[in-house]
Amino acid sequence: MRATVIYGAGDVRVETVPDPKLVEPTDVLLRVVRSCICGSDLWPYADMAPSEHGRRIGHEFLGIVEETGADVTTVTKGDLVIAPFVYSDNTCRFCREGLQTSCVHGGFWGAKGVDGGQGEAVRVPQADGTLVKVPHTEDDGLLASLLTLSDVFPTGHHAATKARVTAGQNVTVIGDGAVGLSAVLAAKRLGAERIVLMGRHQARTDLGREFGATDVVAERGEEGIAKVRELTGGDGTHAVLECVGTKPAFEMAVGVVRAGGAVSRVGVPQYEEGPIGPALFRRNITVTGGVAPARHYIPELLPDVLEGKYQPGKVFDRTIDIEGVPAGYRAMADREALKVLIRP
Repeated sequence: MRATVIYGAGDVRVETVPDPKLVEPTDVLLRVVRSCICGSDLWPYADMAPSEHGRRIGHEFLGIVEETGADVTTVTKGDLVIAPFVYSDNTCRFCREGLQTSCVHGGFWGAKGVDGGQGEAVRVPQADGTLVKVPHTEDDGLLASLLTLSDVFPTGHHAATKARVTAGQNVTVIGDGAVGLSAVLAAKRLGAERIVLMGRHQARTDLGREFGATDVVAERGEEGIAKVRELTGGDGTHAVLECVGTKPAFEMAVGVVRAGGAVSRVGVPQYEEGPIGPALFRRNITVTGGVAPARHYIPELLPDVLEGKYQPGKVFDRTIDIEGVPAGYRAMADREALKVLIRP
């Protein structure tokens, strides 16, 4: 089969690799029907050290069940399923607490002999705990929105949930990538009254307005902080959803959060130190966030997506086939595309 392999910074290739096979009785084999490139895939694309053998990549996908292990009971051949961006048994002590990203039997796609999602097929470990069955559809828009449930929409929802966003609050979202736009949608869904989107790419911020942003702030740094505070009468916002992962983004988040508010980080941090000293302490600021347990949130978000109440799949602005993946990475890295959908 054909699959994506990354060999180092800027070096993504589509190669013929061995077809996946069942290894454990809890495995399922999926034929991938939709996958995509994630903003977090751009970090290794930017700075991964060269590797002789490369590694598989991709962690967001929908698939059709082709074969099931002997112990699998929740899905059968022919089912359409969502695969969250980590696999998990959904029964361990952490999974029962809604933290499938810390599952004691779980792991990440593309690591430890497990297939990456950017390919034609995937072996899914812990299939009963991982996969979520959904109704069959040929609707491209609905399939795109279902695909966001594997990562970006639950990640945006996680940002809002960890920040305790509730009806009537003011919220700032930092970042106009797919996760940031999903966070806008999540904040709107939870009833936020004012949503300030900090981003400077008009096509993206226009979609942010469609998703529920009431204000857009293009300025960055101290200028951006001053603009958000001006919009909020000098107070800042109750919640700040930091969806970028850089130190300047975190510093802006600290600058615009209201006293007693929360900064929720879901952008993968690309820094080791940040402003967490007396200034936050004196203002009673909560710093929270982390890796989103998508499997925990899918049952909550799925009905609204199936009903068309929310359409997070609009974050996809380019569709390619599997052979176009290297060009898709370049387009996202060069900010020519917001999020690239792969249709094998």
